[in-house]
Amino acid sequence: MSQTDQTSPDENSPELSPRRRRLLFRANHRGTKETDLMVGGFVNRNIATFTEGELDELESVLELLDVDLADWLSGRRPIPAEVASPMLSRMAEECSRRGAGVPEGAREAMPRG
Repeated sequence: MSQTDQTSPDENSPELSPRRRRLLFRANHRGTKETDLMVGGFVNRNIATFTEGELDELESVLELLDVDLADWLSGRRPIPAEVASPMLSRMAEECSRRGAGVPEGAREAMPRG
């Protein structure tokens, strides 16, 4: 188990506020596995450090449709100006990195190239 796996909070973490736990749950239970991995992974890594303003932005992102989020975060389609936000841009940038959305244990098995 990696350091990240050991320290990533979950929706039952007592150190997180109820709002953060609720958002963490919503991010990891989107409806499609692809979006669960991309959005949930991003939120897992960052939820503890988000400001109240960032939590507001995250709530707005979580209202978007899975199919659109998956396309925007994977780079299949550009993020439209009417939904663009610093939070969505930050997610898209992180999701564009190699291995994004791949569970930690599986990432080590990915071929280098």
